[in-house]
Amino acid sequence: MSWMHLFLAGLFEIAFALGLKHTEGFTRPWPTLFTALAAAISFWLLTRALEGIPLGTAYAVWTGIGAIGVALVGMTAFGESASPARLACLAMIVAGVAGLKLLSR
Repeated sequence: MSWMHLFLAGLFEIAFALGLKHTEGFTRPWPTLFTALAAAISFWLLTRALEGIPLGTAYAVWTGIGAIGVALVGMTAFGESASPARLACLAMIVAGVAGLKLLSR
């Protein structure tokens, strides 16, 4: 169950980061509320995941899901560059996170 909590925490981290784009410096109430709620849920799920996953591994996976998810949304929804170099960098993040997971005990 810890890995499910961690995966969901990562999805809420993506929502939190995307929400920041729409808060306009926390001046828009509804996007700000959505962003704060997504952050709180993400942190809560992360703490639940830490009950069964080592801290270093959990944090790397959580931030990896967020970084990769936000980058992919940026490329698909906001027209950000999807150059081979950027995609290769995302692949390196995936490889690093997978390595940490495989080597954790």
